[in-house]
Amino acid sequence: MNPQLRRQLDALNADLRDLLKELKKYPESDLNRVPKPGAWTVLQVMHHLMLAERGSHQYVVKKLSFDPELKNKSLASRFRILLLDTYLRSPLKYKAPEAIGDKHLPAISSFWEVAKTWEGQREELAAYLAQLPTNYAHKEIYKHPFVGRLTLGQMLRFFQSHFNRHRKQIRRALIFQPNAK
Repeated sequence: MNPQLRRQLDALNADLRDLLKELKKYPESDLNRVPKPGAWTVLQVMHHLMLAERGSHQYVVKKLSFDPELKNKSLASRFRILLLDTYLRSPLKYKAPEAIGDKHLPAISSFWEVAKTWEGQREELAAYLAQLPTNYAHKEIYKHPFVGRLTLGQMLRFFQSHFNRHRKQIRRALIFQPNAK
């Protein structure tokens, strides 16, 4: 695997391990509790993140399955990832894309099943990225639904920014729990 992609994936996995370590202290009832009307539970937020990552991975697999002509990383893709980072760091709320939104999030889930599934998805992503030719690292392969074409490294950067945004949401939801640690 490209060393930069490996570093990004290792950082993502370290953040996931830290989040899971933090959340395992809470009873599942707290993780499945709606913090306020119209908001997602902690486990729904986790499902949303998993769906986004899985959909992105599946897109890349499908895109590369037919040997497409790919553009090299460009100034435009650098601008697009900066725009996406800014969007994800802003305090403004945005509606999630339908494919990873409310109707695809279970009302109740098991923390340990979610954790196991997410870690498994990350392992699959790592195995997939490891087998790709190194020349793909600087190609605009991934298509983000809002900003368009990005490289694999920029896709992982999106995963990190998206994770960071929703980790804050998870922590806010837990502050208002009666059993907050």
